[in-house]
Amino acid sequence: MNYTTLISAQALQALMQSGQPLRVFDCSFELMNPHAGEQSYLASHIPGAIYADLDTALSARHGVPGAHGVMTAAGSDVPASGGRHPLPNREKFAIWLSSVGMGNDMQAVVYDRNAANYCGRLWWMLKWAGHENVAVLDGGLQAWQAAGGAVNSAEEPAHFQTNFLLKPERATLVDANQVAEQLGNPAQTLIDARATPRFRGEVEPLDPVAGHIPGALNRPFSQNLAADGKFKSAEALKAEFTALLGQRDPAGVVHHCGSGVSALPNLIAMEVAGLGRTALYAGSWSDWCSNPDRPVAQG
Repeated sequence: MNYTTLISAQALQALMQSGQPLRVFDCSFELMNPHAGEQSYLASHIPGAIYADLDTALSARHGVPGAHGVMTAAGSDVPASGGRHPLPNREKFAIWLSSVGMGNDMQAVVYDRNAANYCGRLWWMLKWAGHENVAVLDGGLQAWQAAGGAVNSAEEPAHFQTNFLLKPERATLVDANQVAEQLGNPAQTLIDARATPRFRGEVEPLDPVAGHIPGALNRPFSQNLAADGKFKSAEALKAEFTALLGQRDPAGVVHHCGSGVSALPNLIAMEVAGLGRTALYAGSWSDWCSNPDRPVAQG
């Protein structure tokens, strides 16, 4: 059986016992303490899981300071997006997938212990690489342990290298120019996943400019989860997104956040709700506000 959105802890246990080709990834991370995620992984993780570091595996190198302090990158390190966590290009990502033994025939399962805030990034990147069979472990490591799942500590044995082949993209990536060209066009609906005070411009702990892209709607990513840490039901999510969108077409939604990571729970939730696979502006607010010519809204 193949899983493409969410997978329960019980279903993952059965999958691990079935012998079906499988690769599990732990994406735990802490924005303010970048080494904490790997430390948490080494302390406890699902047996066989590979650690996927947001900064080094799931983001492009930021390059080295060039003239006037501008960060530059060249060759294979050229990113696929801007922002604080720029996407690596697809070719660079495929090299990493191959190095950790991810094959095109495998079911991938991604999880974190951070309310699905980080594992969605790898879920989306695998779709973008053309790999459909990837699912988020609903409820994360906490749900796995609550279901009686075993955990390992320390490093896992290395996997044989594979040759992951890129396929046609199964996810839509847009950039700042595309967003800007469609500002004010009802065919585009921007959804910002940041906390409401940041969206309004009342606080800005990470980026040099406070506010949001004009016309954007706000849905903090945490609203997709129920009290038990799992995604709300498809019916509940559909009702909430339908209320948010009003008469707007779900197909025109473009998700973003601060740096293209916490936007993904919203994108996944819309797919769980049956509203389709919507687009991602991966550069997000950190990319948008880096150009002083782009408009900014507050309130």
